[in-house]
Amino acid sequence: MRGSTGIVALLLGASLLAGCASPTLTGTSYSREEARRVHYVRYGMVESVTPVIIEGRTDGAVGTGAGAIVGGIAGSNVGGGSGRAVGAVLGAVAGGVLGSRIEESATRKQGQEITVRLDNGEVLSLVQEVEAGQFFRPGERVRLLQSGGTTRVTY
Repeated sequence: MRGSTGIVALLLGASLLAGCASPTLTGTSYSREEARRVHYVRYGMVESVTPVIIEGRTDGAVGTGAGAIVGGIAGSNVGGGSGRAVGAVLGAVAGGVLGSRIEESATRKQGQEITVRLDNGEVLSLVQEVEAGQFFRPGERVRLLQSGGTTRVTY
């Protein structure tokens, strides 16, 4: 039984990491909902760029759940009788906390805060994920694409 528990824990751990994948927040990535929609275009010049960190997911949907399952299975192998139940509960709680932290860390992204002076003189600042290590630079001419509540900076 202990061998199969290890396999289950390994599979659940793999699903935890796979579930931590999150959509990119770059200037060239679009959600399915954004495709085939009108995007309003404005042009401007980059005034400044500041490297930032975009926090990872903390909703716990995958990390907490998968961690709790793995921890519960591992904890149920501790002790005997009612001790197994206590071990399972403690393992589930510890696994859930650890899974949540792993999920946040795995989905954290390198970002950039881009301040743009539009051609009409208006100054805007927005944060988006760095794409393939390419930071915008002050003085570059860019365009801002806006659709609904989403705005992105592109070339």
